[in-house]
Amino acid sequence: MMQNVHLAPEADEDDLYSGYNDYNPTFDTEDLENDVAFQQAARTSHGRRVPVTAKIPGTPASRSLATGFGSKATLTSSMGRPMTGAIQDGVARPMTAVQAAGYTKAAMRGSLFDPLGQGRGPAPPLEMKNSDSTEEKIRQLEKKVNELVEESCIANSCGDLKLALEKAKEAGRKERVLVRQREQTATPENFNSDLTYSVLFNLASQYAANEMYAEALNIYQVIVKDKIFSNGGRLKVNMGNIYLKQRNYSKAIKFYRMALDQVSSAHKEMRIKIMQNIGVAFIKTGQYIDAISSFEHIMSTSPNLKAGFNLILCYFAIGNGEQMKKAFQKLIAVPLEVDYDDKYISPNDDPHTNLLIEAIKNDSLRQIEHERKSMAEEYIMTAAKLIAPAIETSFAVGYDWCVEAVKVSQYVELANDLEINKATMYLRQQEFNQALETLKMFEKKDSRVKSAAATNLSFLYYLENELAQAANYADLAVNSDRYNPAALTNKGNTLFASGDYEKTAEFYKEALRNDSLCTEALYNLGLTYKKLNRIDEALDCFLKLHAILRNSAQVLYQIANLYEMMGDPNQAIEWLLQLISVVPTDPHVLAKLGKLYDNEGDKSQAFHYYSESYRYFPSNIEVIEWLGAYYIDTQFCEKAIEYFERAALILPTQVKWQLMVASCYRRSGNYQKALEKYKVIHRKFPENVECLRFLARLCTDIGLKEGQEYETKLKKVEKLKEIKEQRIKSGRDGSARSRREGSAGPESGGTKGERLSAKLKALPGANEPYESSIRKEIGKWASHTFLLFWP
Repeated sequence: MMQNVHLAPEADEDDLYSGYNDYNPTFDTEDLENDVAFQQAARTSHGRRVPVTAKIPGTPASRSLATGFGSKATLTSSMGRPMTGAIQDGVARPMTAVQAAGYTKAAMRGSLFDPLGQGRGPAPPLEMKNSDSTEEKIRQLEKKVNELVEESCIANSCGDLKLALEKAKEAGRKERVLVRQREQTATPENFNSDLTYSVLFNLASQYAANEMYAEALNIYQVIVKDKIFSNGGRLKVNMGNIYLKQRNYSKAIKFYRMALDQVSSAHKEMRIKIMQNIGVAFIKTGQYIDAISSFEHIMSTSPNLKAGFNLILCYFAIGNGEQMKKAFQKLIAVPLEVDYDDKYISPNDDPHTNLLIEAIKNDSLRQIEHERKSMAEEYIMTAAKLIAPAIETSFAVGYDWCVEAVKVSQYVELANDLEINKATMYLRQQEFNQALETLKMFEKKDSRVKSAAATNLSFLYYLENELAQAANYADLAVNSDRYNPAALTNKGNTLFASGDYEKTAEFYKEALRNDSLCTEALYNLGLTYKKLNRIDEALDCFLKLHAILRNSAQVLYQIANLYEMMGDPNQAIEWLLQLISVVPTDPHVLAKLGKLYDNEGDKSQAFHYYSESYRYFPSNIEVIEWLGAYYIDTQFCEKAIEYFERAALILPTQVKWQLMVASCYRRSGNYQKALEKYKVIHRKFPENVECLRFLARLCTDIGLKEGQEYETKLKKVEKLKEIKEQRIKSGRDGSARSRREGSAGPESGGTKGERLSAKLKALPGANEPYESSIRKEIGKWASHTFLLFWP
């Protein structure tokens, strides 16, 4: 039993009761009289106190206590002395002995209690700042630098890049002055590194915005190499962006990787963006395998639409069909993070709820959601069109796989759009039957999809000029979705083709009420008013359309044409001049300008625009005719020969152009060439009266014996012509000579002489003016052409 008992040693260091007799010398009161520090404290603080009244044994000291009835009760201090602040012998004691609390010796003489010093009157005025002091100058200069940086950023956001750069340079100059002033004051601890960083960073950004890349890189190098700026290494991303713009892809990748090494893993989103830039740079260099590794890492860590689409592009570039399928599935699995439209539908008739929904239905957040959803749909649709022919044996099979994959994803609504897009692809491949079959599959779908498919079917049948079928499907589209502007426009087009312009205008107006930006309906409405001869309303439509489509050549031409119809050639010329700034090489517009200037009597401008039109399109007979007539009118017949020869080449069956060539030779005095040309014409057109008449005249003037022969032939041809005219005009009588005088014009071949225009000087032997047999509508946009579209 004793074996479990252990005796403690005599000198145990862990004695539980040790230290109880020890004491801190601070609490020793026996030697306070000799303690210098204590005596000094007593003299400075307690030495000015009123002496403590000694306590009488058995008789405790007392003090009065105010009661609610105005009397005072006496309270006794535990030390036998009055309480602090009590009145003794008519003298008010201060509440504390510290003078800084607001008490003076006057309190001992019965003064009022005024701890805040209100009795001393108002405080003296503040001293004015010394504007000449160094500290104040530095402070004002620093403020000015900040203002310049802000002004530079605002100018950049407003698009004034030049002003932004000037402000940034000025901020840099003033910041250097500020640094020198700080160095002169010998206060390095006041150095504002944040201000220097913001000035340099803004200057580099403005250099880059103005495409001054060398200067921007120099500034970025200064920031990156300076150890004062702890986060300067991140700006290597900006340097990489500059190298990417300069197409120096290897350096761009190098700087992106350096920036990636200096960004901690805590900044996950920034690292993902840098890796995405690295992947894009690899695509630019054709290193698709390295790009794939970057995008695969992004899709496994933080998937997004851009990275998924770029991954599909890389696999398509290397031709890996299976990986394309997997990448497409990853793309459609990216969360959209957009609220459904049910959120914007009121569940009841509560006016407050309806007002709130109307307020948020089209706010900025809702617009961001729309943009994000549209971007996702565009990526998926484009990716499907891209990989469909590559992932399967045929385009149709591949597209069906994409449709099935989308149906089981969160983008199930896109499946029908993909099917309609499939029909569009069939149309581009000229497979109209397949397109019709694909679209007809939607006749039993929901109203929105049915309306879209029926609209496309109506468009197809309209192109094939099957107006009955086009009208049927247009009715189906309108009945399925009365608010579909595309369906209403196609319905109006079918009515326009049938000539019912009043009803046509109603459908176009309804389409515009549903969608005020439906440019197709607005354009066609203007054409309809033009058909109805409601010129002012048509002009109003096209002017509104011009405000939406500023550089539309079709709209500009229609406005010019309407002003011409209204009899305002000056306005027509103004709009045509705007038109040629958009399509400067359109020969029909140039010819139209030449015609308007000719009507106004400005021959020099007319000649300029007709010449330009001829340069771009040397086969327009009207232009050739005008230019030839212009040179004849100005007595330069040799230059007119070139144009009439080209007209004869274009229309070899019309004799008048060859007669004009011969006439030009004759008018220029080259009778031999004229005689040879008339002989050639006579061999091709032996019964032409004009040619024989000129041959007989030339031979007689030159003195050739052939003149009598041509006179004989002329008489025979005229005799035959008289016989023909007698058969046609059996009721007319008269001599052969009178008939010859009255029927001196050419045959039905179209030549009535060599007079080019009623306004130009008549050529010898020409009795009547002739007109060109070709009258084309100016402009490649016919004035009644439909502007059809794909919904």
